[in-house]
This record gives sequence, structure tokens and C-alpha cells, in this order.
Amino acid sequence: MIPGIDEDKQSILKNINCFALDMDGTIYLGDKWIEGAKEFLRAVEREGKRYVFLTNNSSKNPRAYVEKLGRMGLDVDEKQIVTSGQATIAYLKREFPGKKVYLLGNELLKEQFLQEGIWLEEESPEVVVVGFDTTLTYAKMCRVCDLVREGLPYISTHPDYNCPTETGFIPDAGAIHAFIHASAFRFPDRIIGKPNGDIMDYLAVREGVSKEETAMVGDRLYTDVSAGVNNGYTGILVLSGEAKMEDVETSEVIPHLIFSSVGEMIPFL
Repeated sequence: MIPGIDEDKQSILKNINCFALDMDGTIYLGDKWIEGAKEFLRAVEREGKRYVFLTNNSSKNPRAYVEKLGRMGLDVDEKQIVTSGQATIAYLKREFPGKKVYLLGNELLKEQFLQEGIWLEEESPEVVVVGFDTTLTYAKMCRVCDLVREGLPYISTHPDYNCPTETGFIPDAGAIHAFIHASAFRFPDRIIGKPNGDIMDYLAVREGVSKEETAMVGDRLYTDVSAGVNNGYTGILVLSGEAKMEDVETSEVIPHLIFSSVGEMIPFL
């Protein structure tokens, strides 16, 4: 049964102690706060609860998000930022320790990988990792397609097709997957980010949170809400970004709760 908008008849939010918040389309669009978002964060803290930002966007590292939020008037610690890039690094360390990685990503993501001891190699890599590369060139696409075509293990940070901005949407990692598939006839062997279990397990372990008392809040059904509903969290949809109510009506994944924006959740905390 599809829940009503801006309702919490079962008082679900009262039992939530940690909110894992998507960023693009949920808290802000570009450099603009979504109405009520800052007030929601203050209300969470006022109720003695906590929040972390959980984003699939691997084009930025945690420091970049801290700096961006700081410019927007919110002081947060890097420990409050969880990215698909971080979860991918944890996966590589566990499943491909010491392997040489070809990374399709921008400089911030490369910096993050190098800082964590991942060996980046363009000439003779052993693993391919595809992120949201906002510095994408045709030469990079040719190279990554060659490596995927060779049969190397192929990992991606996240599956999002589009990234929301103030002026609309821009192609995200999922669109890059489609390009690679059109040329090399392979989709990623493993996608780490939402809605997949890798990033949600990483979140629970790193933050020391109980899944039953944690809500995944986001604007996308196929990543954010699915990540919550299918991995033991409460899945909350906000209609401030990509998904609209008509999408819920045809979705296989049904949110536990639906709100117009995070600001509408305040009375139910």
C-alpha cells in the first residue's frame, strides 16, 4: 500500500535515531538549499538524533562536500559524509587487495583512492573502476571500453543515470555504463552504491548504527528508497528531486514514508 504524502500515521519517525540523507535533490539542488532542509537538520539535532550524508555522487570526496556545505552555511565534519567512492575503496581493499586499478573518475576521486593506498594504473591495470567522471573525454571512454572489452573485472561506484542540478539533470555514472555497454557489451560486474547492499553494509559498520533505527532518505526510488527498503532500513522518499508521485504508482519498490521535502518531516520527529 502506497503511503500518503506528508503523513506518518504509525509514528515510524519517532523510532528513528539516525537519518542517512542523500544530498543532490534531497538536501540541496546545486548550491541552493531545498526549502526546509536546514531547519530539518536543526530539528534532528534538537531531538537528540543524528544524521549522516550518504551520497552516490563519486565526483567529489568528503572534504569537497564539507567545503561545499560550509559555503552554504552548514558546518559538518568529514566523518558525517559517506560516499560511494569510500565504499568502493573498502570493497577493493577487501576483494582486490594490492591490485592495479584503472579509475575512470575526476581528480578528487583519484586523490581519494591514492590517499587510501589504491594503486592507480593506466597502462596495465588489473581492475576497472568507473565513477561519475565530470572530466570525461572521448579518449577516456575509448580506453575504458578497451579494458572492459578485454574482460578485466569491472566495478562501478554507483548506478545513477542522472545527477540533478538547479537547471535540470546531467548524465551520471549509469549513463556512462550505457555508453560502455554499447561499445564493449558489458555492464559492471559489481555496483557498490545505492541501492546495493555494499554501501549500506559499509554505512552500518562504519557509523555503528542499527539498521532498524536508521532511515535512508532520498529523492530516487531506484537508488535511495530501494537501498533502504531492501537492506533492512526505513526507506523514505522525498519529492524534491528526481522521483514524482506518479513514479511511485508504477514502482516495484514502495517507500515506507513519502514527504514533499525533508522539511515536512519535522513535525513527526
